[in-house]
Amino acid sequence: MPRYIRFRQHDETSWGVLEGTMVTPLEGPPLGRPSGALKSALPLHSVALLPPVVPGKLICVGRNYAKHASELGNALPKEPLIFLKATSAVIADGEAIEIPTEHTSLVHHEGELAVVMGKRCRRLSVADAPSAILGYTIMNDVTARDIQRREGKFTRAKGFDTFAPLGPHIDTDFTPHNQAIQVRVNGELRQDGRLDEMVFDVPRLISFVSQIMTLEPLDVISTGTPSGVGPMVPGDRVEVSIETLGTLTNSVSTREDT
Repeated sequence: MPRYIRFRQHDETSWGVLEGTMVTPLEGPPLGRPSGALKSALPLHSVALLPPVVPGKLICVGRNYAKHASELGNALPKEPLIFLKATSAVIADGEAIEIPTEHTSLVHHEGELAVVMGKRCRRLSVADAPSAILGYTIMNDVTARDIQRREGKFTRAKGFDTFAPLGPHIDTDFTPHNQAIQVRVNGELRQDGRLDEMVFDVPRLISFVSQIMTLEPLDVISTGTPSGVGPMVPGDRVEVSIETLGTLTNSVSTREDT
């Protein structure tokens, strides 16, 4: 099964199948029947990588790793704790996370496994949930921790533009079990967990969310972060890696309002 990306070349945006360092453009998004190839493969370095999906909804899960809940002084939820993150916060692998220093002085990284939905669904059972998945990608749920602590809410703290790096691709062959999930800042290991440490696993999360809201193709559910969250400052380089899935890399800069 392929890895999918979105990219721009000559002011045109396309979906493509990624094979090594080559990308084959597709006629449209990889939903339903396989999309036919538009033309021959292109070198990956010749295109501009975009977020692998522009989700209609970006649904996040809080406190889904016990050690992370503990490090922030929170009790484990008895059911999934979900919130919505602004889709305007989504940026691609390689783009800069921009810190709005006029609003916050403490911005944290939160590396996460993200699920991309493949079909419209509602009220799914846990057993049926995997059939609705297109694939998996990686997200950094960037958080203005000082705002979150002060307000006790998630929306503003997590909703700033550039606060949802996503990518670099969608892997349709990945299955989460006990793979390592790690975050490095300037090469220093900050977060080091395993996907099987989730309190609520992926099928449970999809089923739970689908009881509340209809999930549409290309919606994204980001599944929570392990312990070790910490600050990022302008000039940093942040890498979120999931074993066999890939690495999402972003620089950090100061937002310049115009």
